[in-house]
Amino acid sequence: MTRKNKIMRNFFLQLFTWWNGATPGTHWFTARKGEFVGEDEFGNKYYRAENVSPLGERRWVIYNGEAEASAIPPGWHGWIHHRVDVPPSKEHYTAREWEVPYQPNMTGTPQAYRPDGSVLTPERRPHATGDYEAWSPK
Repeated sequence: MTRKNKIMRNFFLQLFTWWNGATPGTHWFTARKGEFVGEDEFGNKYYRAENVSPLGERRWVIYNGEAEASAIPPGWHGWIHHRVDVPPSKEHYTAREWEVPYQPNMTGTPQAYRPDGSVLTPERRPHATGDYEAWSPK
């Protein structure tokens, strides 16, 4: 794909889809009011704006590619949800041991989890063990 074709493709994706990067309205608002705060390891860019809402500071993310909320790392998640005031780009953030790295949501894809006995797998359901008694009407 040539560079010109990629530019046109990205233009139309952003114009007609809300889940791919950001909408034209978000780009316009970001250019006018947004203050760039930082970027995470996935290429997502974080912004803030003061005095645009009666609720206080507004924070938002422009995703690099498809918009998937679970793709926000733990440090940025805390900042974007107003749990912490200092963004990870302004301090040295280390994740806790229970904070797992991002894994994409596989629901609806061929890689989704399907247990034995599911209608979407060829495997049969395992036989019941002695601790289960099937109900039957009398």
